[in-house]
Amino acid sequence: MARVLVTGGAGFIGSELVIKLAHAGHQVVAVDDLTTGDLGKLPLDQLPGAHFIKCDVNRFEDISSVFYAHRPEYVFHYAAVVGVKRTIENPVMVLRDVDGIRNILDLSKNTGVRRVFYSSSSEVYGEPVEIPQNERTTPLNSKLPYAIVKNLGEAFLRSYQKEFGLDYTVFRFFNTYGPRQSRDFVVSKFIRAALKGEDITIYGDGAQTRTFCYIDDNVDACLAAFRGEEVVNDVVNIGSDQEIGILDLAKEILALTGSSSRIVHLPPLEEGDMTRRMPDVTRMRKLLGREPLPLRDGLQHVLADTRFIL
Repeated sequence: MARVLVTGGAGFIGSELVIKLAHAGHQVVAVDDLTTGDLGKLPLDQLPGAHFIKCDVNRFEDISSVFYAHRPEYVFHYAAVVGVKRTIENPVMVLRDVDGIRNILDLSKNTGVRRVFYSSSSEVYGEPVEIPQNERTTPLNSKLPYAIVKNLGEAFLRSYQKEFGLDYTVFRFFNTYGPRQSRDFVVSKFIRAALKGEDITIYGDGAQTRTFCYIDDNVDACLAAFRGEEVVNDVVNIGSDQEIGILDLAKEILALTGSSSRIVHLPPLEEGDMTRRMPDVTRMRKLLGREPLPLRDGLQHVLADTRFIL
């Protein structure tokens, strides 16, 4: 079994990854500065092979002590400022994440890490010039700080591999949802509003489309790349290719919950709300060995899960 470091390990996706790695018998160190992470997502008493360290990866003195004390063989670098609204309102905080990327890569090359797994984002594609968005053919054209930092992180990984031989895998995450997702993301936000009978608010007319990936599909695909030595020094989209408009998503959630909530339209966001997003998930399907979970089934899983707390 391997020694694995997960940054952003108290976040939504990071915590699920830590849990599955620990259950598989790996020795896992989860680090998070808890700005948006939540220790309640990590049932450490049930994970004897995992432990948590509060740490800001953007501070070299913080994260270097973790590397030298625990000597990870693999690193999943998931720590980042996330959320469209948060990243737009805090661009300087977003840009600080470049420091974390460099810290992780410098320490990885100097301590013998075998491979770094990096959480990039669908945001790097910007407004769609090609549908479906393909890892190899679709241009990366977003100008938002969050997307620029993710794209720069990918460039750092390629450069460190070329110059230092440090292997990597880039996961370009599309919208992921599940029972323990933070309240300010669209699926969890809509479900909570519907269950409380509160207004569901949508920016613009709701015609903008997204695809939604259930958390188990995301983590299982990433772990398949880890276990099977797949997507080495390469990129893979992690998402679903079943498109749905945001207004239609709201209506679907209202139907599933039997809610009488109203749908209220707000002015469109000035930037960051792309009109369409849909990945080519051919490579992800090969990793999973199955089809991603349909959205309706995933929404029903969320509603049935006792971990979903209003």
